[in-house]
Amino acid sequence: MTAVEVSVVLPAYNEEAQLRETVEITLDHLGAFLPAGTFEVLIAEDGCTDRTPEIADELVAEYDAVRHVHSSERRGRGGALEYAFRQAEGETLAYLDTDLATDMRHLETLIESVRSEGYDVATGSRRLEESDADRPAKRGVPSRGYNGLVRLLLRSTVRDHQCGFKAFDRAVLFDLLDSVEDDHWFWDTELLVRAQRSGYRVREFPVEWTPQEDSKVDLVRDVFGMGSQIVRTWWQLSVSPRITRPVALGAGTALVLLALLLMTLYLDPSEVFSRIGDADPALLVVAGAVYLCSWPLRGTRYRDILATIGYRERWTFLTGAVFISQTGNLVFPARAGDAVRAYIIKARRSIPYPSGFASLAVERVYDLLTITVLAGTVLVALAATGSAGDLQAAVLGEPVDGDQSASGQTALLVAGAVGLAVLFAVALIVWTARSERNYVRWLVDRLSSDRYADTVATVVEQFAGDIQTVAVNRRAFVVIGATSLVIWSIDVLVAVIVALAFGVDIGLALLVGASFFAVSVGNLAKVLPLSPGGIGLYEGAFTLLMVALTPIGTVLALSIAIVDHAIKNVVTLVGGGVSMALLNVSLTSAVEENPTEEAHPQD
Repeated sequence: MTAVEVSVVLPAYNEEAQLRETVEITLDHLGAFLPAGTFEVLIAEDGCTDRTPEIADELVAEYDAVRHVHSSERRGRGGALEYAFRQAEGETLAYLDTDLATDMRHLETLIESVRSEGYDVATGSRRLEESDADRPAKRGVPSRGYNGLVRLLLRSTVRDHQCGFKAFDRAVLFDLLDSVEDDHWFWDTELLVRAQRSGYRVREFPVEWTPQEDSKVDLVRDVFGMGSQIVRTWWQLSVSPRITRPVALGAGTALVLLALLLMTLYLDPSEVFSRIGDADPALLVVAGAVYLCSWPLRGTRYRDILATIGYRERWTFLTGAVFISQTGNLVFPARAGDAVRAYIIKARRSIPYPSGFASLAVERVYDLLTITVLAGTVLVALAATGSAGDLQAAVLGEPVDGDQSASGQTALLVAGAVGLAVLFAVALIVWTARSERNYVRWLVDRLSSDRYADTVATVVEQFAGDIQTVAVNRRAFVVIGATSLVIWSIDVLVAVIVALAFGVDIGLALLVGASFFAVSVGNLAKVLPLSPGGIGLYEGAFTLLMVALTPIGTVLALSIAIVDHAIKNVVTLVGGGVSMALLNVSLTSAVEENPTEEAHPQD
């Protein structure tokens, strides 16, 4: 049985300038209150590129209490500490930042808090009233913000989570390590939070602290790295355990009800019912049934997108996921409801978030590209036949009808900007996919040299790579593009049927052509959450274009637009509600054919 009671780890990455002095100071202070042979100092050398490994070996040869824990590749700050702790022999385990910014006269307090006073975890603090810490504003302000977020979101009572001066009971530390996922700067924060959640005794005591080197805010490390880890831990500890099936059903029901309520902000229910009363109810039912037929196609298209990326999944499940995300988009601005779908396929089928969001981006690009092409085709046809004069007059502001005219003009400007942005985005995706240069890694490396940069770059690379995979796959482009064309043609067909339900008799060719243009521009305009004049951009664009291109009057055109949009939203809400019930509550094959089923990457 070893006589070592205390193990102190010094994380070392390129510390050749100060490693020897740090080790010797640490040995001296440990020897001042511990018997010889009862302590050890481990140098956790983390893939260094300078003389740190050689100096560590020299110190091992000089001092019996020193051990060198080498890693040929960078593990990250937390990863290097954990690797060293697993090789330590003491029952009390501690680590100190190698710059010894914390005054070493506090070392005995740190060690004895765990070794003899019964605490499970001890940490120095620069943020207690009794602390003496000289922190410049450029380090203190971000630190206060970070600690405030941890205390608020993760319900921690500790005031300073990042002080590199901590000690642990061996059994407690090893009990916590399996649940700690971060391996870099957030590692010790996560340990402290999980220790508190597990009911362990944590002591935070004031220290004298002097910064030993300059530091700067690192966008990737501090925002993407640490920030994302706070959100991830909050989700795991506070949200995920509460998402039971009854809760999910309640949330889904609330989402549908909220979507219904929000619809009344831009559609007056009494006006909708009044206008429906002027239409043929049988044809309106047909319009709803036709629109419903597009949803299996949406699920099939999403299946093909995921298959191209490398995941095989059933179109039935994916149709439900699309229904739910579209219902969310009726509530959340800027299509933020799509995040719900990324969560569903991650939680139910273990498809990684980067691939989930990439598949959503691909779907959105195909949607916008298809309706841009449809609108552009009709516009070219109008110009070729000399029929664009009325449209030009409407766009330039010649009066159509008050609010509808203003709303429609705004919608056309938005639609044009969105269409140009989509064409540019498609060109950029194809160009970068065919380039041999890694632009993601180049950009992230310019922003940060921290190890988190590699993690962030890997995630972004996966996201961008999945999008590029679909973009350069000719078969996928044809199949997914053809499905998108059918989906949006059905969308136009619904508008045509609604117009017929109102008794419009202007010639089928003119009605279909005008509807293609009006529906395409209206959907492009909906990308931005604007609603001038109390009229939705979709309704405004649809009304303006139908009036400009056909003999239909403003009131009738607006009636068609309102009812057309209402039918589509109602079908979406009903489908979303049914899908939420199936995906979150019912033991159906749509979701949980196997509780442990995962996505099936293709060979």
